[in-house]
Order: sequence, then C-alpha cells, then structure tokens
Amino acid sequence: MDSKTLQILIAMSLYMAIVIFIGIAYAKRANQNSENYFLGGRTLGPWVTAMSAEASDMSGWLLMGLPGVAYWTGLSDAFWTAIGLAIGTYVNWLIVAKRLRRYSVKSGNAITLPDFFSNRYKEKKKVILTVSAVFILIFFAVYAASCLVTCGKLFSSLFGAPYIAMMLVGAVFVLLYTLIGGFLAESASDFMQAIVMVSALVLIFVLGVNAAGGLSNVIENARQFPGFFELFGIANPVVVDGVQQTSEGMPLFGESGKYGLITIISTMSWGLGYFGMPQVLLRFMAIRDERELPKSRRIAIVWCVISLLAAVFMGIIGRVLYPTALNTASSAENVFIIMSTDLLPALLAGFAMAGILAATISSSDSYLLIAASAFSKNIYQSFFKKDASEKHIMMISRITLCVLTAIAAVIALDSNSVIFKLVSFAWAGFGATFGPLMLFSLFWKRTTRSGAIAGMISGGGMVFIWKLLIRPMGGVLGIYELFPAFVISCLAIIIVSLLSEKPGRDIEEEFDEVAAGKRAAI
Repeated sequence: MDSKTLQILIAMSLYMAIVIFIGIAYAKRANQNSENYFLGGRTLGPWVTAMSAEASDMSGWLLMGLPGVAYWTGLSDAFWTAIGLAIGTYVNWLIVAKRLRRYSVKSGNAITLPDFFSNRYKEKKKVILTVSAVFILIFFAVYAASCLVTCGKLFSSLFGAPYIAMMLVGAVFVLLYTLIGGFLAESASDFMQAIVMVSALVLIFVLGVNAAGGLSNVIENARQFPGFFELFGIANPVVVDGVQQTSEGMPLFGESGKYGLITIISTMSWGLGYFGMPQVLLRFMAIRDERELPKSRRIAIVWCVISLLAAVFMGIIGRVLYPTALNTASSAENVFIIMSTDLLPALLAGFAMAGILAATISSSDSYLLIAASAFSKNIYQSFFKKDASEKHIMMISRITLCVLTAIAAVIALDSNSVIFKLVSFAWAGFGATFGPLMLFSLFWKRTTRSGAIAGMISGGGMVFIWKLLIRPMGGVLGIYELFPAFVISCLAIIIVSLLSEKPGRDIEEEFDEVAAGKRAAI
C-alpha cells in the first residue's frame, strides 16, 4: 500500500470511528423502547430532520449513480431526473410533512408507516399492515443492495481489493452500526453525513471546473460529443459487449438520440417517488414540533438543489477531464472517485471518499431499520406474538436486520451491477406502492380500507409488470415504470373507494380534526 492510499485509508477510518462513536452515544437512549429505537421518540429538531431526510434519501447514488449517468449519456437524463427530484422534494415537504406529523400522532401514535396506514383506516384484520410491511421488506432489500454495491465499488477501486470481499466488509460495518444505535443515532449521523456529502460535491465540482479550464471550456468540450450537452437529445456511446469503443484517444458516440416529451415525463416522474419514501416520511413523523417543518423544508430544498446540480455537472466535467477512463456504464459510476483522488491531496481525498461512505451508510441504515421495524412490529407482533415484550421485539428486529443484510449482500454479489438501475427500481416500488395511498389518506376523506389495499397491490404489482414485461417493448411503453404504476394505483384507490362502503363516522371525524389543524398530544 503506497503513501497516498494509506492516507486515504486513515482519513476514512477516522470518519468511520466518528460514526461508530455517535452510534454508541445514542445506544442507551435508543434501546429504552421500540418507539425510541424506530422513531427517536419524536424529538428531532428542524436541522436534523431536514438533513437526515435528504442524506438517507439520496444514498450513494447521488455521488456515484447520478454522476455516472451524466458521464455515460450526457446532460439530459441526469438533468431531468434532478429537476423531478427537486420538485418532488419541495412539494412533499410542503403538503405532506405537517399533516402526516399530525395524523400519525392522532392515529394511535403510529411509529411506522404500516402502523399509520393500518390505524388510519382502523382495521381489525391487519391486511393493510401486512401488505405494506411485505412491500417494504421486498423493496428495501433491493435498496440496501444498491448501497452495498456502492461500498464494494468504492473500496475495490481505492484499494485494489476484490469487489465481493469489499462489499461484504461494507455490509458488516453497516449492520453493526445499525444494530447499535437505532433511529436517533442514524438521524444524528445523517446530519453530519449530509454536510460531508454536499461539501465533497461542491469541492470536487469547483476543482473539476478549474482543472478543465473553466465552465465555458467544459461546455465547449462536452458539445463535441453528439447529444452530450443537450436537454432534448441524448448521447449514444458506441459499445461492443458493453464496452465503449475509442478512436485516437477519444470515446466514440453514435448519432444523438431524441429526448422528447414522453421521455422528459418519464425521468421527471422520479419526483413522484417522494410521496412514498418511508425513510423521508418517517422524518416528518419524528420531528418534535410540526411548527418547525417550514424551516426544515427550506433547509432540505437548498441542500437538495445544490447537491443534485453539483452531482449532474460532475459527470459532465469528468467526461471532459477523463474521456476514455471509464468505458462501461457500471465503471462510469466511479467518476467521483477518480476526480477526488486525482484533484485532491491524499488526506482530503480520503474525506471526500468518506462522503460516498457517508451517503451509503446514511441510506442503508435507514433502509434496514425501517424494514426490520416492518417485520418485527407489523408482522411478528401482530400475527405471531401479540403479547411480545419490548425486549423481545428489539431482539426480533436485530435478527431481521441480520437476515436482510444477508439478502441484500446476495443481490449485490454482481460486480457489474449499476447502482442507478437498482435504485430506480426500488424507488419506483415505494413511490407507486405508498405514494398515492399517502396522498389519498391525508387529503381525501372518502378513501376506504378496500381502496387502500387495492391501491397498494396494484401500484406495487404494476412496477414489476411494467419493468419486466411492458417496458422492454420500447417506444412509448419504454417510460419509467413509476409513472404508469403511480397512475394505476391512484385509479384503483378512487374506483374501489367509490364502489365500497364509505368510511365509518369515527374515521371521518378523525380526518376532519386533522384537516382542521387540531394537534394531538403525544
């Protein structure tokens, strides 16, 4: 190991030590009861709420996946995705956050998303709770796998070690950290990690622009590749067996592809996913006072816009600086790593790499914790041991964490996995399964339990059907699966709710109280 690699390792080790310390510091409080472990006792302040929501949401794909898309096919795909995400972030904080915080307390002080949906419709047979918990387990396994792929690629690229070994090291670290501290530790460290992430992005962006000779020079050089720096066109790398071809030291691109309205709608529909993201929605439920949410919203949107734009343009700058260094869609996701190690002194590069680790940890611990709560609280306690003690529930949660981490590691075994594709599938799954139901649960009094069940099953199921069977047909049907699945889920909720018996008086009265702004005491 040379001196530069050693310095990078030292910097990353220091960062990991700080993260572990945070976990230990919060361990005693987190383990008092399941509410503290899974929701932090609803004590988050506005800064931690905002920053932890964004850090856990963006994950390693912000520093690797999104720049990789921009490096591989140019500006349009990454840019329109970022626009959709920024709009979705703002609207979610604006219309969902306050009402969900209020409603989750009013509906039996729900501490998980399945709890909230089940309590909202006051179901005796826990069908909503079970269906939502199962979908959470399925899609978070895929989400956690994307984080482990990030760890594997990061450590393998930096230290030249085998991908699988490095991925497993990352899995063990994430698991141990999540087992120790729970939601409070996760949220506190996410606050720090959000700062590391945005700082690393902005720093590498500025240094990259300078190394490329200024922003105008970046744009001029990017435009030499057909469709690369266009909002209504897309670059088409010339590939053979997945590897981009080169000529005279330059990458080869085919004729620019068209980027029409349907494609823009497809990529911008990423923003719809926010309404169903458990890791973000839980932060809304966990803030200590709903009156602090406007401040959180402003913090979140500023962080989001800066980070997304820096990540998109990092991919463009990377293609200008290193036009042939990354010749597959999978390796293109290493552009942030190459820029960091090339443009920064070794020790600072280590802290920049910690930005990737920060993004990965902040997301994977959220995913694993939410999935574990879905099983232990919403399936195990509801169906197998209703009188389970808090200590017993915590034990089952930890066992579930171990099993889920193992499943995610199996999914992540393929070193050629593309982080962006894994995330896009899980994102669509959550967005279509829970997004429409969340909006109708909060804003349409006529929504019924039957409508809620129909919406979840049709939305989540259509993600698989569209992704695997319909989207491969191409053309108009090649649209991102989130959009059609979201629409179908909305239609199912409306139609089935209107065809079924209207909600009971107690459900309607509770809805009216929440809509009127009455806050329930915890």
